Amino acid sequence: MKLNHLHSVHFLGIGGIGMSALARYFNHLGIPVSGYDKTPSPLTEKLASEGMQISFLDSVAEVPARVKANKENTLIVWTPAMPKDSEQLNFFRNEGYALHKRAAVLGMITANMPTIAVAGTHGKTTTSSMVAHLLKSGGENIAAFLGGITQNYQSNLILHDEQAGASTVVVEADEFDRSFLHLHPNTAVLTSADADHLDIYGDDQVMMDGFRAFLDLIAPDGKLYIQSKAYEKLAKSDFGTVKVTKYGVKAGEIQAENVKALPGYFSFDFVKGSKRINSLELRMPGFHNVENALAAIAIALDYGLTEDKITAGLRSFRGVKRRFEIHVQEDSQVYIDDYAHHPEEISAFLGSVRAMYPSKRLTAIFQPHLFTRTRDFAAGFSESLSLADEVILLDIYPARELPIAGVTSEMLLADISADKKSLQSKEAILDYLNANRPEVLVTIGAGDIDRLVEPIAKCMRDEN
Repeated sequence: MKLNHLHSVHFLGIGGIGMSALARYFNHLGIPVSGYDKTPSPLTEKLASEGMQISFLDSVAEVPARVKANKENTLIVWTPAMPKDSEQLNFFRNEGYALHKRAAVLGMITANMPTIAVAGTHGKTTTSSMVAHLLKSGGENIAAFLGGITQNYQSNLILHDEQAGASTVVVEADEFDRSFLHLHPNTAVLTSADADHLDIYGDDQVMMDGFRAFLDLIAPDGKLYIQSKAYEKLAKSDFGTVKVTKYGVKAGEIQAENVKALPGYFSFDFVKGSKRINSLELRMPGFHNVENALAAIAIALDYGLTEDKITAGLRSFRGVKRRFEIHVQEDSQVYIDDYAHHPEEISAFLGSVRAMYPSKRLTAIFQPHLFTRTRDFAAGFSESLSLADEVILLDIYPARELPIAGVTSEMLLADISADKKSLQSKEAILDYLNANRPEVLVTIGAGDIDRLVEPIAKCMRDEN
């Protein structure tokens, strides 16, 4: 399908973070955009305010007339999270519309643009956002399709200046459903390669094959920045003519030295051979985010940014919503929210919070995401959550899944070694926090726990 001939675009799952970036892109081009999503959210409200037609009823009657009237020049973008019995999805399939997944459309948009693609089980949203911000703040003409709302731009989409000549596009390369195999990176980053999405891949080795297939897509004269542990995990020796550089806080050709965890930020030195950039400040805390920054800085150097521009750009990077987002920072209490939904992510997050506030009691509220993920990584979840002094578990957020017999949040509880642990309902959380004021509180999860963030922040600030 030729994108320059489009009459309209309709999204199935338009409220998804990656889908909404595409919706904003086509809307920016002046193409009528519509879409369906299961439930309203602040993001769908924002899209509607920008002129897009959004519905929340999975019915053919909700499909705009212009979409029904021009099949040949209408693009349907869909997410695999749509249920198989979706009325709209099956209507478009049966009527012969052109249906494409988000990553396939990204591939079409970026086919003729130099592409920086960031993949990995964890860290891809933060790293791609860092890359985009360093390049844009450093004066490069870039576009970016991101998997989170950046605090600097209050958007998951950064648009390039079409009148300014050649531009580069930064994309988040999503491994879910092998979506990243539609991309054509010139530069790639692989931030991690841990098992996940086993409902899609089946087992760890098949998932590693998926990552290897993604790396095979890098242009022959391209570059790969790969986290050291991911490099060892993949055990891939043949990269052809692609230039491969390993990085890590303490391992690889690019490392961080003099890493310091301070209240509200981290400081470190960037080291690549004889190249050093000292006393960098990252206002998005976390040892894992320092590691993410190493790859972003290396790419910025490839684009010719000066040390001063890199230092200023990193210091001005305000992070991504729901990634180590500090909502309350006071002497007596702290509240941080994070999207972590995998045991490795939780370990990295809680370990960093511990380093920032070593003498304070840490309380974690966690909402597991997906029945299959909870089942597959139950032991890992219990171990990682045990880094907190107190753990509060909410019910599993099902997303696209149906319940699985015997798989509940309670199955994690027995193996959590925190000295205090409990199951709570979302409705009871605020009363619990009012009665048990935590010193350092964190909320963790990828489900609808985000709807508790603002009420909890107000509670912690005594604004209720």
